[in-house]
Amino acid sequence: MEITELYQSLHDWAGDNAWIVQVFVVVFLVLLLNLILRIAMRRLHQKLRSTRNPWDDAVVAALQKPLRILVWIVGIAFAADIVRLETGAAIFNAVGAVRDVGVIATITWFLLRLARNLEHNVIARSKDREQPVDVTTADAIGKLVRASILITAALVVLQTLGFSISGVLAFGGIGGIAIGFAAKDLLANFFGGLMIYMDRPFSVGDWVRSPDREIEGTVEHIGWRLTRIRTFDKRPIYIPNGIFSSIAVVNPSRMTHRRIHETIGLRYGDVGKLPAILADVKLMLQQHPDIDTSQTLMVNFNSFAASSLDFFIYTFTHTTVWTRYHEIKQDVLLKISDIISGHGAEIAFPTSTMHVASITPAPELEGLTPSAANTD
Repeated sequence: MEITELYQSLHDWAGDNAWIVQVFVVVFLVLLLNLILRIAMRRLHQKLRSTRNPWDDAVVAALQKPLRILVWIVGIAFAADIVRLETGAAIFNAVGAVRDVGVIATITWFLLRLARNLEHNVIARSKDREQPVDVTTADAIGKLVRASILITAALVVLQTLGFSISGVLAFGGIGGIAIGFAAKDLLANFFGGLMIYMDRPFSVGDWVRSPDREIEGTVEHIGWRLTRIRTFDKRPIYIPNGIFSSIAVVNPSRMTHRRIHETIGLRYGDVGKLPAILADVKLMLQQHPDIDTSQTLMVNFNSFAASSLDFFIYTFTHTTVWTRYHEIKQDVLLKISDIISGHGAEIAFPTSTMHVASITPAPELEGLTPSAANTD
């Protein structure tokens, strides 16, 4: 009898409060589906991580969180509709618009994550190839794609909320003129960054310097407003992109060769040995494995200096690596020193020759002893 009465009371309560049960069921199903999606996506991501296709794991990694959020948005919106139909509260009239905006925002979030993951995967996997993807180009394309996604999402949201897109674009055209005057420096930096991406005077990782400014170091990051350069003493320099349109930039990283140009002086007493020394130095450079003989190679007597006979060497190395270049230069200079010593000559250093004129004694002092001269 007691069980029958309890069942009857539950049935009566559910009849009056059926919407609460429905909301509970919806929330429970959302939680269950969320748990299933989390486990399934985690296992799928682990399985696809070992493939060489950059698309599959990028899509799964980008989809994990947005998909679960989308389930929550749809579930809560459905539960809110149940409450609205039961209670008639005015606050729940905005559920449809909030749901649509939430869905658009979630899809936008997924697309932004997908673009970022694809950029990262393409760059990371191209490093094993003979011709890796240019980091600066990939970064520029990624930024343009993400900007396009955000602009499109904003226009779709405005259209969903009932705003006229043509009116928004017209207002944007008028407002853009005012913003252009107010933020001309910001726009100059933006278009400066765009020119860097298009003209590509340098890329991330390049060693650059400017003869017009005290700028020299390695490019670490190229943004839409600033470029970050790390100097050789490890200090970061943040340079507005607009500056690069008005200064000269030298990019030593894109040199095809490195030049060795040195002047060496011999003593004037070794002038007879100079032709043979020049011939041996030139032969040494021609036979050196790290010297590119297809480029200009010169070894010539240059000038009669103040205390030396100067000759110069002018040649190019195969390598462009800074540390390796200095090792080759050191080897070349030491071999030149050995050649000079082998010919019995020496490298000159600054010297001065003093000529002292002879002194003729006066006739009246001739024949006098020093003591007699002092007495007088």
